[in-house]
Amino acid sequence: MDMLVDWPLERLRDYLPDRDEPADFDEFWADTVQQAREVGTPALFEPYDARLSTMEVYDVTFSGFAGQPVRGWFLIPAHLDGRLPCVVTYIGYGGGRGLPHEWLTWGAAGYAHLVMDTRGQGSNGYFVGDTPDPDPVGLPHTPGFMTRGLTDPQSYYYRRVFTDAVRAVDAAREHPRVDPDRVVVTGASQGGGITLAVAGLVDGLAAVLPDVPFLCHYRRATEITDAMPYQELVTYLKTHRGDVDAAFRTLGYFDGVNFATRATAPTLFSVALMDAVCPPSTVFAAYNHYAATDKDITVWPYNGHEGGAGWQFPRQVELLRRVLG
Repeated sequence: MDMLVDWPLERLRDYLPDRDEPADFDEFWADTVQQAREVGTPALFEPYDARLSTMEVYDVTFSGFAGQPVRGWFLIPAHLDGRLPCVVTYIGYGGGRGLPHEWLTWGAAGYAHLVMDTRGQGSNGYFVGDTPDPDPVGLPHTPGFMTRGLTDPQSYYYRRVFTDAVRAVDAAREHPRVDPDRVVVTGASQGGGITLAVAGLVDGLAAVLPDVPFLCHYRRATEITDAMPYQELVTYLKTHRGDVDAAFRTLGYFDGVNFATRATAPTLFSVALMDAVCPPSTVFAAYNHYAATDKDITVWPYNGHEGGAGWQFPRQVELLRRVLG
């Protein structure tokens, strides 16, 4: 049964928890991103016949973490000329890049659009994926992605994913039809968490649009929801009782709350008050710590993890029209 799953909205708006941030957070990420850029090669944009007469479509391969190939789609409105603003999209948990015709909305609104595949994902029954994760960790983990390499930040799964996401912005900025000063990042759920990571790691973004973001305020999430995927962490720690401190130390490097404090681009979040997957307090923790003064959050009081769904898009376009011109 749907119900409010967290605190009243008035308390959520004021929720500014202490952050659990490793002392070498910035050094860790600067080194990780620099290493990826040093071994990277130029992105490949290969024309792809998607049977779409109003959209130019390209099959993209770019260098992600450790130079490893990551797939994507690049779509651009066929009727527009010159350099365009570009929206980079990150995908929800378990999903892959899918098929080009599943990503027409941003192009229809007049933007170039790069969709990043998520390594190792894309087999959950909806969007198909095409990017392997060649760095599997042989340590025990709960089925899923949340606990792969959990006890060491160097080997944690989301180190690779977040680095891929930074490099996706680099790839978009390389394309001659993209205005590199007008790049926007967005995504829902896991995609929203990835969006926040990129917002804290990449300079000069034009806007940041995280919807019902996952991967935020991990400890509280494990304490107040029994929904997946956060339950993967609970299951792992229930079993590996001695790994609790090491696990949360690792998660400190990947917490959207910590990335939010470094994010300065204009932003529009969304949150749903009946969302048990990404509880509202975890979303507000990131939003309230988000460093930009130009920020807003859309509250969907009677929705679950679907959030605003299609209702959020017009609000996002309104923000982009204002900040991009």
